[in-house]
Amino acid sequence: MKNIPHDYYLRFVDPSVYEDVLQFHCKGNFTFHKAIKDRTYLHCLDKKHLSQLTGNELAFYSDMDLTVEIESSQEDRENSSYRNESCEHFLPLSLDFSEIEKLMLPLLSRDTDSYKRGYPSGGALYPAEIFLCSLTEENPTWPCVGRILHLLPRSRKFEVMQIETDLEELKAALLSSPNDIGAPSLALIYAVYMPKNLFKYRYRAYRMALMEVGSIYMLVELQAKSLGLACRLWSAYTDSMLCKSLGINPALFLPMCVHFIGRQHETY
Repeated sequence: MKNIPHDYYLRFVDPSVYEDVLQFHCKGNFTFHKAIKDRTYLHCLDKKHLSQLTGNELAFYSDMDLTVEIESSQEDRENSSYRNESCEHFLPLSLDFSEIEKLMLPLLSRDTDSYKRGYPSGGALYPAEIFLCSLTEENPTWPCVGRILHLLPRSRKFEVMQIETDLEELKAALLSSPNDIGAPSLALIYAVYMPKNLFKYRYRAYRMALMEVGSIYMLVELQAKSLGLACRLWSAYTDSMLCKSLGINPALFLPMCVHFIGRQHETY
């Protein structure tokens, strides 16, 4: 077979391992819906305690001064690779599709004869799948009628997802949280097709898939910075709603995070 059907991998997966992984993943799911917004919560901490507990470094010997200073000059810091801060509010502006193509360059295979991509993957199995969703009402440079594309990194192409997706329904699936972050132009959805590495690495495959997704979104953050684009990672979505919008099976594809891309008032 030139191209293996995605469900072909299920032939080689231990059903009990797959069921365990799905059950574990489901424990981390959120459900965002207006009907239950006053009946669900994560914790009982107030803002004061949340502020106290977040953003801290973990020192093993907090009462003892057993540290070594990191020596660095201003030039060293300026020449270091670092991501921009997360965008607080996106402007309602579309992106030219040429910018989106450049954004994807670090994720592609180096050449058409190589399966190796710009990010590491355990066993070169590459279970992470990247979906691109246009979130602007009008985008004259978007290459197709459909709003959702699927990246084919080795072929260096975009696959057009064959599903009719209403813009408002797509936004509802992505931005159901009440947080006001403005109007991002593009949503990158990083989903993992677990059978693609479970057959080889069993339970450890879930950990390796998370590592791969982290590598991908950091490359995108750095590339977006070089292009003058703003980013924000996002987890306030419901898996089943998101999979329905993409036209993929939520029992096979696990959305790990959403990456919003767009423009903001200031660039760093």
